[in-house]
Amino acid sequence: VQLQASGGGLVQAGGSLRLSCAASGRTFSRFVMGWFRQAPGKEREFVAAIRWSGGSTFYANPVKGRFTISRDSAKSTAYLQMNSLKPEDTAVYYCAADSTLISSSIGSPGQYDYWGQGTQVTVSS
Repeated sequence: VQLQASGGGLVQAGGSLRLSCAASGRTFSRFVMGWFRQAPGKEREFVAAIRWSGGSTFYANPVKGRFTISRDSAKSTAYLQMNSLKPEDTAVYYCAADSTLISSSIGSPGQYDYWGQGTQVTVSS
């Protein structure tokens, strides 16, 4: 499985960005696609995830109500729409995928087998 993340950039606080994660190499019907982020000096943290089949979504508390994860099955692409961005959202964002996750493990980066390269998101104040 190959994951290609894109869409990062520099935005002012209160602005929006949409990240994309294009997947290839496998059938994703049973996969979970997740987004994580890592700020300098901090551990990688869970942001959001979506079950490819059924579309159930999961969010970390800091982004609930501001970020929306979705997927386009025809394009094998997951999206992270980020609104009302804050300076504390600044980080490198990574997409990840796995085929065997149960709900209680979705927020654990160590449970994901496949990772894309990161894309930098910088929010200025």
